[in-house]
Amino acid sequence: MRLDDERESTNIDDERGSGGGGGGRGPLKVGIGGILLALGALYFGVDPKIVFSLLEGSASSGNQTTVVAQQPAQGPDPQKQFIARILASTEDVWTSYFQQMGRTYHQPRLVLFTGGTQSACGYAQTSVGPFYCPADHKVYLDLAFFQELKNRLGAGGDFARAYVVAHEVGHHVQNELGIMERLDRQGGGMSERGATGASVRTELQADCFAGVWAKRANDARSILQSGDVQEGLNAASAVGDDRLEKQGQGYVVPDSFTHGTSAQRVNWFSRGLQTGDIRQCDTFNAPAL
Repeated sequence: MRLDDERESTNIDDERGSGGGGGGRGPLKVGIGGILLALGALYFGVDPKIVFSLLEGSASSGNQTTVVAQQPAQGPDPQKQFIARILASTEDVWTSYFQQMGRTYHQPRLVLFTGGTQSACGYAQTSVGPFYCPADHKVYLDLAFFQELKNRLGAGGDFARAYVVAHEVGHHVQNELGIMERLDRQGGGMSERGATGASVRTELQADCFAGVWAKRANDARSILQSGDVQEGLNAASAVGDDRLEKQGQGYVVPDSFTHGTSAQRVNWFSRGLQTGDIRQCDTFNAPAL
């Protein structure tokens, strides 16, 4: 990605090295099954409360692996700079888009943490993955998670990381548009699972919004290079419910889906990337996902 000359967002709270609300220092040990469960249930998710409780049990299970949280480097921090530039790009794109709609876009904050930190949605841990908390309008991210994305899920590259941030910001856009509030009023909140449930439709729409950002950012600033789009598509495919369940437990249970299949995630991300139009991202009225 071409980002060297792009501005960096100031809407970042760097809590790395602060102790993470009592649990941020040192490695976090959780069961392998717990990591895969977290990836499947909450990767790019909205509300981490359910997985947090599940991980408390998995941390005492037999097969253990260690997720070592990265400490911030001394001097320039290329990863933080990259995230700050991606966040700034989303701010520019969505501010402009909302202005075209006659609305005001309120920019989210992004919290960088190490190991664990407290959010308005519960206690965030590295193993849970990045998430957006609608209660405080913040995206939470431990940069060590990108190691998991690359090494465990096989989805490396700059645009794969950008897709993670853009998807979480996509949830903030949903919040700004009143979509989450409307779902809650209708009784179709994030807990509604299944292959065609509200949770899957919410996640696929955030994928589409991520594609909309990429399309509009590239049209405005030519930030994409050869191979970037494929990196994003690989990331979308890597976090499909079917792929994660197959990897974690050896079989697929569509009734437990929360985010959509690999094919669906690629399809909706691609739709946003091709059109740059949020009107093409109406997963809630789509007859087929």
